Amino acid sequence: MRLKPMARRGGLWENHDFLRLWGAQTVSQVGSQITLVALPLAAALELDASPSQMGILTAAGTLPFLLLGLFAGVWVDRMRRRPMLLAMDLGRSLTLLVIPLAWIFDLLRIELLYVAAFFVGVQTLFYEVAWVSYLPSVVRRDQLVAGNSRLHGSASVAQVAGPGIAGLLVGLITAPFAILIDAVSFLGSALTLSRIRTHEAVPDRHADDHVIREMIDGLRTVFGNASLRAMALSAAFNGYFGYMFLAVYILYMVEDLGFSSTEVGLALSLGGLGAIIGVVIAEPVKRRIGIGPTIVVGRVLFGLGGLLVPLAVRFPAAEVQIVLAAEFLQYLVLDMAIVNEVSLRQAIAPKRMLGRVSATMRFMNTGMVPLGALTGGFLGEQIGLRGTLIVGVVGMFAGAFWVWASPLRSMRTEPTNPDDPEPAGGRETTAELVDRASGV
Repeated sequence: MRLKPMARRGGLWENHDFLRLWGAQTVSQVGSQITLVALPLAAALELDASPSQMGILTAAGTLPFLLLGLFAGVWVDRMRRRPMLLAMDLGRSLTLLVIPLAWIFDLLRIELLYVAAFFVGVQTLFYEVAWVSYLPSVVRRDQLVAGNSRLHGSASVAQVAGPGIAGLLVGLITAPFAILIDAVSFLGSALTLSRIRTHEAVPDRHADDHVIREMIDGLRTVFGNASLRAMALSAAFNGYFGYMFLAVYILYMVEDLGFSSTEVGLALSLGGLGAIIGVVIAEPVKRRIGIGPTIVVGRVLFGLGGLLVPLAVRFPAAEVQIVLAAEFLQYLVLDMAIVNEVSLRQAIAPKRMLGRVSATMRFMNTGMVPLGALTGGFLGEQIGLRGTLIVGVVGMFAGAFWVWASPLRSMRTEPTNPDDPEPAGGRETTAELVDRASGV
C-alpha cells in the first residue's frame, strides 16, 4: 500500500488525510473531556448522587481498560482501523444521546449513568487503540513524532478547554443537554473521518486465529522487546501510583493547603497548558538528544516534579506557586515523553501487531487506574493525605527506573532494518517499511 503522491512527498500540512484524522481526533478529544465533567455533574445536580455513587460512576468509565484492554488490541488488529474509529464515534454519540432523552421523559437514574459511563469507556478504549494503530498508515515513518505531537497536542488543548466548556454548557443548558451537545460532537468527528481517502488493506486472517492466543502474542511482543517492556512497566507504575496520588490530590489542595476552588481549577488548567508545551517541544528535543533519552528524561523529571506537591505544605508563603509549578512541569515532561513513546512503538511493532501492542500499553497504564484510585482512597484514611501523596510520588519516580535501565538511554533514533533501504522515489510509510521487514 502506498499513500497518494502528494501525501508522500509533502509535509503534514499537505497531507489532507492526516489533517482530517487530526481534526476528527481534536473534536473527539474535546467531546471526551466534556463527558468527563458533564456526566458526574448530571449525577450530582440532577440525581443528588452520594459520594459512593460518584465513586462507582468514576470507576465505571475506567473499568473497561482493565477488563477489555488486551481484547481490544486483538479486535483492532483483526479489522481495518478507520471503520472502527467511525463505529466508536457513532456508538459514543448514540450512548450519550440516551441520557438527555431519559431526562426529558423523567427516566434518568444513577444506574443508567453507570451503564452509559461503562459503554462510553469501552468505545473510548477501542477508539484510542485504533487511532494509534491507524496513524502509521497515513503518515511517513519520519513524520511519526510530528504527527503524534499534533494529535497529542489536541488532547492537551482539550484538557484545558474541555472542562471549561462543559462547566459553561451545564450552567447554560443543564447537564443532560450539555451531554446532548457532546453526542453531536462525536457525530462531527465521524463525519470528518468518513472523508479520509487513504486506502487501508484488510488485515490478514487465519483459520486458526484464537483470541487468547492473539492476546498472548501481543503481550509477548511487548515484553519480548527490551524497549517496549521498559515503557510498559514504566506506564504501569505511572498509572497505579499516579492515580493513587490523584485520588487525594484535590482533597489535599483544599484541606491541607487551603486552596479555593479557583486555585484548584487554575492548578489543573496549568497542567493542560504544560501538556501543550510538552507536545510542541517533543520533536525538537528528540532531534537534539535522541528519542530514547527524551523518554528517559521526561519520565525522570515527571517523578521529581511530583515531589514538590507534598513539600508545598512546608512553605506556606509559596505553597500555591509550588503546586502550580509542579502541575505545569509534570504534564510538560510527561507529554513530551509520551509523544516519543507512542512514535517509538509505532516504529518498532509490525503493522499486524500495532493494535495489540497499543492495547497492551493501555492495559498496563489505564488498567491500573481503578486499582490505584481505590488504594489511594484507602491509604488516605490510614496514613493521611500527605503520606499518600508521598507514597504515590515515590512510586511514580520508581517507574522511571525501567526506562533508565533499558536500551532507551542510548537510542538516538528509531530502530530500522538495514536490509530495508528507502526507494529512490521517496520514503515509505512506517506501515509499508515494517510490513516488508516482517514479511507481511
